[in-house]
Amino acid sequence: MSVGRGANDVTEPHQTHEPLAQRVTGAAGRPVATTAEVDSATTQDRVIPQATVTRLAAYLRVLGVMSDRGTTIVSSEELAQASGVGSAKLRKDLSFLGPNGVRGVGYDVTKLRIRIERALGLDRGHKVVLVGVGNLGKALVGYGGFSRRGFEMVGLFDSDSARVGTQVGDLTVRDTAELEFACRELKATIGVISTPDEAAQEVCDQFVRAGLLCIMSFSPIALDVPDHVELRRVDLAVEMQVLSFNSARNADQASGAPRVRVAHAAPASSRPSTSSPAPVGAGSTRNGSVIAP
Repeated sequence: MSVGRGANDVTEPHQTHEPLAQRVTGAAGRPVATTAEVDSATTQDRVIPQATVTRLAAYLRVLGVMSDRGTTIVSSEELAQASGVGSAKLRKDLSFLGPNGVRGVGYDVTKLRIRIERALGLDRGHKVVLVGVGNLGKALVGYGGFSRRGFEMVGLFDSDSARVGTQVGDLTVRDTAELEFACRELKATIGVISTPDEAAQEVCDQFVRAGLLCIMSFSPIALDVPDHVELRRVDLAVEMQVLSFNSARNADQASGAPRVRVAHAAPASSRPSTSSPAPVGAGSTRNGSVIAP
């Protein structure tokens, strides 16, 4: 049994004064479930900042790796270091879930995973449909991490007649003409767009008409969605550009050249938050980072 070093791992509920971005809900916007085993009523009534939600997902990934390695107890310092954050910030993030850990002992890895999963609505599970079964789409279908984290791929769609009817994994590719009906039939909760750019908006509109409230798009173009729909854009080229910038910045710092400050921000939806205005001088946070002069 692997046990981490415990140190000051008790967190208490507190009032936060950070800009608040959203209330954590389960699938399709339903409140997080409550059970006797884990008192998630504390998170149901607690508004959690968007940046904290993003970090909770990172903590969950790290806890999964620790669990696979047989670790049963982890200290805040160990979990924070593995997640790339400070231990004080980690304890503050976890305080939104209610009291966690035992002072001098640490966090129970399994119990903390369950709390975070319920706060993120993952305990309900999500059914995912994907449109665009090209190279990227097939790679997404083959990624085993989705199922391990509560996301079940239930439908694949494409408009290319050469792909319709083919088998990808355990699923048969269906025609996009069936998309709206199929989303309702499959009770899909998340739609993924990996189509060419010119088709992305139409697919997005079909998802909206089918009643999906959560959409992820791998198209770099801005998509128009109603206010009640959550849209996340993943632009791999932008992420590489940010990596390039950080690499150049680090090289300049090593050589003593003037530094350029980078203010990191949590990934945001396609719409700016009405509850937390962006800081003066900050740009869009759609791609997950803000480069500030």
